[in-house]
Amino acid sequence: MKLIILTLVGVMLAGCDALTKETSDARGSSEETLTMGGQVFQDNCQTCHGIKARGAVLDWQKRSADGVLPAPPLNGTAHAWHHNDKALLRAINQGGIPLGGTMPAFKDQLSKDEKLAVLAYIKSLWPDELYEAWRERNG
Repeated sequence: MKLIILTLVGVMLAGCDALTKETSDARGSSEETLTMGGQVFQDNCQTCHGIKARGAVLDWQKRSADGVLPAPPLNGTAHAWHHNDKALLRAINQGGIPLGGTMPAFKDQLSKDEKLAVLAYIKSLWPDELYEAWRERNG
């Protein structure tokens, strides 16, 4: 009897694992989270950071005539991947104005879930090798 119960529990757990794999990406984010993050990005970030976070200008490291740097791409081709979640959330919450940039603060505009979802979405755009380097760096 115990063997039957253990077998059934094992089968049920294996089914749960398969379901989780179907509804999440390789980095553990659910489709729902990635969809929300993509929408938050499109509504709040895309204008400056470009479609799919590719950047809105070719040379994001070149200052404009008024001395301001454009928003960097967030798809792994700039420096966002160097920062841990705490620093990335601080950038979302406080914006870039305290650092001399132009990004507005989103502290009161986005919920905690929206902020975490947009981070998951951005990280989903990074190449696997870069994401693994980020994970190793940020433990």
